[in-house]
Amino acid sequence: MGLARELAERVCALAYESFPPQAHQWSKVAVLDTLGVALAGASEDAPRIVEAVLGAPAAAGPCLVLGGARRAAALDAALINGTAAHVLDYDNTARSMGGHVSAVMVPALLAAAEARGLAGRDLLLAHAAGYEVGAAIGRCVNPRHSVKGWHPTATLGVFAVAAGAARLLGLDVARTETALALATSLAAGTKSNFGTMTKPLHAGQCARGGLMAALLAEKGFTANPAAFEHKQGFFRVFGGADPYDPSRALAGWGEWEIVAPGASYKLYPCCYSTHSAIQAALNLVRRHGPFEPAALARVESRTHERALAHTDRPNPESPLAAKFSVQYCVSRALLEGRVVLEHFEGEAWRDPTVQAVLRRVSATAYTGKLHDEDDPFDAEVTVTLADGRRLTEKVDRPLGRTSANPIAPGHIKAKFEDCAARVLAPQAIAAVYRHIESLEDSASVRALTRLMEASGGSAAAAREPALVAGACS
Repeated sequence: MGLARELAERVCALAYESFPPQAHQWSKVAVLDTLGVALAGASEDAPRIVEAVLGAPAAAGPCLVLGGARRAAALDAALINGTAAHVLDYDNTARSMGGHVSAVMVPALLAAAEARGLAGRDLLLAHAAGYEVGAAIGRCVNPRHSVKGWHPTATLGVFAVAAGAARLLGLDVARTETALALATSLAAGTKSNFGTMTKPLHAGQCARGGLMAALLAEKGFTANPAAFEHKQGFFRVFGGADPYDPSRALAGWGEWEIVAPGASYKLYPCCYSTHSAIQAALNLVRRHGPFEPAALARVESRTHERALAHTDRPNPESPLAAKFSVQYCVSRALLEGRVVLEHFEGEAWRDPTVQAVLRRVSATAYTGKLHDEDDPFDAEVTVTLADGRRLTEKVDRPLGRTSANPIAPGHIKAKFEDCAARVLAPQAIAAVYRHIESLEDSASVRALTRLMEASGGSAAAAREPALVAGACS
C-alpha cells in the first residue's frame, strides 16, 4: 500500500473527537493569527497584483477576498488570501513540515467552508488533519529537502492543504488518496525567490493547488496512487539521491504534532530565522540600553548556518528583502527596542540612521553548543560599544517556538487586533475575535466571513483602482 493510501485511510478515519481539546484550541489560535496577518497583508502589492491579474468581476463567487467586501470563486479566494496571509512573513510555522503551515491551509479551508456553508467545527477538524499530514511528509524528507533549496511551505504545505480540504469536503479514502497523489504534481517553490513577492505567492499558489487537488478528486479526477514512491515520483524528484524514509510519516501519526511541539508563532513581522537574533538584541536593550547610534561601534550576529543561508543580507534593497536581512532586523531592535510592521513598509528600510548602523553589523554562523541539534534556533548577539565595552546575549530559541514556551494569549490577541485594525473597525475586530473564540459552535463559516467584510478603510479603497487598472491594461 502506497503512502498516499496510508495517509488517506488515516485522514478519513479522523473525527472531531479524534483530537484532544488542545488540538482544536491551537487550531483556533492558528485561524485567529492567520486571519489577522492576512487582513494586514491584504493591501500589500503582492496580493493586489494577483487579484488584478485574475481580473474576476465583483460578485464572481461566494468567497470573501480579505481586505474588502468583494467575493470570488473559492480557488481565486484561496490564491489571493493565501498570498496576503504570507506577504508580511508574520504567520506561523510548523517544525516537522519546515515551513509556514496555516497561511496555506486557513485561506483554502475558509474558502471551501464558505462556499459549501460548512460549520466552524468542520474547519477546525480540517486544519488539525492537514497539519498532521504536512508534518508526516516533512518527517520523511526534512531537513534535507529544505537545505536543498525547496520551500517547504509550498512543496510540503500542498499536502497539508489537500488533506485538510479532503477531510473538510468529506471525501472517501479513494478520493483522498487521489487528492494527495495529485498534489505531488502541484508542489512547487524554491528559496531562491525569498525576499521577493514570489515567496508569498508560493503560499497562495499552494492554497489554491491543494484545494484544487481535493475538488478535482471529488469529481473523479485521476492520479497515480504511487506518486510518492514511484521511481520518478515526489520523493526521488524532490530528494534526488538522498535517502528518504516514508515509514517516518506513519510512525508519528497519532502523537498530534499540532499539540506538541505545536506551531511556532511570531512576535516580529519578518523571517523566523531572524527571531532569535532579534530577541537577543532586544534583551541587550532591556539590560543595557537604549543605545544611541554613535555608541554602537560594532555588532556581531551569530545564527545557525541554515538560518544564515537565507538571512545574510547586509544590503537589503526593498521592504521584502529587509524581512530577510538579519543585519537590518538586529539594527532595528538595537536602535528602537522593538521590531514592528512599520519597519518593513514603504521607504523605512532606507532610514539613514538604520543604514549607518547596518554597515557595522556582521552576520556569521553560530558555532557554539546547540540547545537542540534537531531544531537549531540558537543565536548570539555581541555589541561592542564606542567606549570599548562588549555586551553579549544568547538566546536558545525564540519565544513561541513551541507550545511549551508559548506567546501569551494576550499578546496573540493584541497582535491580531493590531493587524486587523488596518482593515476593520474596532467593533468588527472585537466581533471577529469573539466568533473565533467559540468557532466550534458556529453553524456556518459564512457568519465569520461576513464579520470580516470591510466597508471602507485604506486597504479596501486602495484595492479597486488596482483592479480597474489590471482589467484595462
